[in-house]
Amino acid sequence: MHIKAGYEITFDCGKPTPMLLVLSVHPSRLPDLLTPQDIAFDRDVTHEDYLDGFGNVCTRTTLPPGLTTIRNEFVIEDSGLPDVLTPGARQHPIEELPTETLVYLLGSRYCETDRLGDVAWALFAGTEPGWARVQAICDYAHERITFGYHHARGDKSAWEAYSDRTGVCRDYAHLAIAFCRCMNIPARYCTGYMGDIGVPVVDPMDFSAWFEVYLGGAWHTFDARNNKPRIGRILIARGRDATDVAISTSFGASRLAAFKVVAIEVPAAATAQQ
Repeated sequence: MHIKAGYEITFDCGKPTPMLLVLSVHPSRLPDLLTPQDIAFDRDVTHEDYLDGFGNVCTRTTLPPGLTTIRNEFVIEDSGLPDVLTPGARQHPIEELPTETLVYLLGSRYCETDRLGDVAWALFAGTEPGWARVQAICDYAHERITFGYHHARGDKSAWEAYSDRTGVCRDYAHLAIAFCRCMNIPARYCTGYMGDIGVPVVDPMDFSAWFEVYLGGAWHTFDARNNKPRIGRILIARGRDATDVAISTSFGASRLAAFKVVAIEVPAAATAQQ
């Protein structure tokens, strides 16, 4: 399967504004690219890429005063298969976990394990450890939170999503991640493209959030928002929560003036002609 993906994002700055962007495809997906994915600016802007502590590609730049549009478009090859299910994946005792997974057991900015710990154990202590427990957590988050773009808030935490029962995909992910960590299952936040492939089209499209858990010696994909296997995820970044993978971090005043994301399946023949 070939997927055309990209974005066009415009920021309005009152003065030169340093900014960090997390908008490039994750290094793990670079071998699948069929066309280059190069961040382009509509103004004379210098920028440089680096890898952060989680292995994500970040772009460092300074936007000039006024409107600046950032865009990217690429084609990537995908298996076309839905998310893999591994029902037998077991939960590791803490002492067996690899050291690099331990950070994903800790509370973080949007995943308050201290506030949700008692709730998690009351809800999930009776579930079977491992895959079944994570699925029970996904089921609960999926049913508890009512989805709506008008519920989106950049500062909403897992506790708030649990309390007011509304949110967008990042809120489902934060709540499920927090519950997993409370139950001693390493869980990390993921962001990327997920087009409406094989499902009804939802408009407008946005970047998507899901999460991964460490079970049975490997990381596995879960999605509390959709709560079913999906096709065509294109990973951009992973981290503890949305703080680590924000598409933009502005060191000064900036306004998001326009935003468009696309991820659609295209015929292989169309790619060959590019």
